[in-house]
Amino acid sequence: MTDLYELTAAELARFLRQGKASSTEITRSFLDRIEKVEDKVKAFITVTPKLALEMAEEADQRISSGDVKPLTGIPIAVKDNMCVKGYKTTCGSRILADFVPPYDATVVRLLKEEGMVILGKPNMDEFAMGSSTETSCFGVTHNPWNPDMIAGGSSGGSVAAVAASEAPTALGSDTGGSIRLPASFCGVTGIKPTYGAVSRYGLVAYASSLDQIGPVARDARDIALVLNLICGHDVRDSTSVPTEFPDFTTFLDKPVKGMTIGMPREFFEKLDHPDVARVIDDAKSTFERLGVTFVDLSLPHLDYGIAAYYVIAPSEASSNLARYDGVKYGHRAEQFEGMIDMYCRTRAEGFGPEVKRRIMLGTYALSSGYYDAYYLKAAKVRTLITQDFKKAFETCDAVFCPTGPSPAFRIGEKIDDPIQMYLTDVFTIPVNMAGLPGISLPAGFSKDGLPIGVQLIAPHFEEGRLIQLSSAYQNETDHHLKRPSL
Repeated sequence: MTDLYELTAAELARFLRQGKASSTEITRSFLDRIEKVEDKVKAFITVTPKLALEMAEEADQRISSGDVKPLTGIPIAVKDNMCVKGYKTTCGSRILADFVPPYDATVVRLLKEEGMVILGKPNMDEFAMGSSTETSCFGVTHNPWNPDMIAGGSSGGSVAAVAASEAPTALGSDTGGSIRLPASFCGVTGIKPTYGAVSRYGLVAYASSLDQIGPVARDARDIALVLNLICGHDVRDSTSVPTEFPDFTTFLDKPVKGMTIGMPREFFEKLDHPDVARVIDDAKSTFERLGVTFVDLSLPHLDYGIAAYYVIAPSEASSNLARYDGVKYGHRAEQFEGMIDMYCRTRAEGFGPEVKRRIMLGTYALSSGYYDAYYLKAAKVRTLITQDFKKAFETCDAVFCPTGPSPAFRIGEKIDDPIQMYLTDVFTIPVNMAGLPGISLPAGFSKDGLPIGVQLIAPHFEEGRLIQLSSAYQNETDHHLKRPSL
């Protein structure tokens, strides 16, 4: 018999409705799995067994009374930059190591209203600044397919938890690829919704104009279920868009014959890893068998994407992280002489090297005499990238490219070379810059047995189109069904 922790969220929901298992039994199965494999994966900063079992018991009571929603009783992990009332929210940083929020993020409130079960808070790069989860002050998350390799970042813990069957689904955040990259590295499905589709209230900000919460899961069906729950307008978030969202499950199993997918030459000119190229070709062939037509297109300003991103994101981080001063909450230095010294010592002790690097980059870019030369120019480049995509979508339904330039790399391989680490995001950053939805799908493996993902990008608020294409692809392939042997 299949262990409960091996099932998807949709399969578990069916078990619950049929009375084959209780939420408490399902939750215990995942908690036992965490206890068994967590020392190898290190996916979590905080596991919350007491909270999880209490929520599971409540879910069982709701189910027995007939109050059943699609994800009632299903466990989920919540990245450690989303506030859960009464439980630590650290952002992987010393400066927030003991911070306990007095309120729930909107997405957490929605999970609770649905009757979902929160298993814990997964690990992440400090303040979501990183592509490998190596900047977390709580240690590195390991790739379940090979513990010597990175799981990706910044949502590496959320993704590794799903890949290692420690959670059926998880929430991550994506500022420049932080859901999609680790999803590619760990062989699971992850989506970054349109900017403004999911409330950011209660998400600890890195770069406010780029951050977006999204789900990680085994397959498109689970992604659709979680999107149905978390998408929607929130008056508490001024960037939340007041629009109606469809039932994303209606896009599952829909034919894709006649759809057109664009292949940007600027992306494929950068593709030099043979395993990634082979996987991309195989995925293209699969879509063609399904009746999809591919067209070549140009996104001429993509080459400036990373440079513009690493002006905009650090500038916003410089502003957002100014609040961590040791006065109101978070870490405060124990020894100091006067207020200014307290600020300096607190921030020196509390922030790690990568966060300090980005704060300094951003402060410089925003400083007097440099704003026009850097931030303003980067904002103009961002507009050009957005216009490139808008023009591309006049000739295609979606854009297709690799998620990452390579499979997962070895822990420690790039951490001392910031430029090489930043280039890991080359295929994902433009999606955030334009505010578009993008999804990463498991599409094959390297010769060393490491997962490789492909990315699909759609116009604003066309997540349903991504679900349709992803579901069709996953009905035709089995990459998303494969599990690492831990």
